[in-house]
Amino acid sequence: MPLTPAIEEPQIHESAQGPRVTPAASRTAQTPRPVPGPRPVAVPRPGRPGPTPAAASRAGAPRPVPPAPRAAESTPGPVPAASAAPSVSAAVPQVQLIPASAEGALDAAEEAVDLLLDTGRAPGEILVITTGDPHPWAAHELSFGEASYWAQHDAGDDVFYADAAHVQRASGRPVVVFAANGGPASATSTALPVALARAGALLIVCGDVKQINSVLGAGV
Repeated sequence: MPLTPAIEEPQIHESAQGPRVTPAASRTAQTPRPVPGPRPVAVPRPGRPGPTPAAASRAGAPRPVPPAPRAAESTPGPVPAASAAPSVSAAVPQVQLIPASAEGALDAAEEAVDLLLDTGRAPGEILVITTGDPHPWAAHELSFGEASYWAQHDAGDDVFYADAAHVQRASGRPVVVFAANGGPASATSTALPVALARAGALLIVCGDVKQINSVLGAGV
């Protein structure tokens, strides 16, 4: 009987299989690029220094307005006469009166000093005279002795506060601020003429208008 050839089963070769998939674990993971975050806020540069403590009390004081520039003239004309601006060498100083009660005269004097400093006056050009209670600065400095107190007067590099009883000892300065803040009845009538003589350019008087006019004259 003839032999029937055996039917060979088809063999699945390795090449016949589909593409191999590389396990994810065997891949080399690509390093992710860092995501830039928000930029740090720049540190502000320091600005100009703020106002001095004294400037806190000057906040409400009016500032002088600079004059407007003059237009150029096409043809030269006569030079106008110089204005009678007060100066240290003036024979008679300018007098300004600030109405105030005896209780408010010292505060008015302090505001006047602040405005003077704001408009360019040097501290050493100002002398403040009180007829009643001494200025707190004067009371504090006198607690260290009169020698130290008057040494600061002689140095002349800061505002000096003196009592009307010692006005004869105080030397003249371009500006004198007189505060009629009480005291003996004769204090103003005695010390105010001396204060006028000590003022080289300007005398500012803070007090009762009638009393001051009776001492200096109704023309003030």
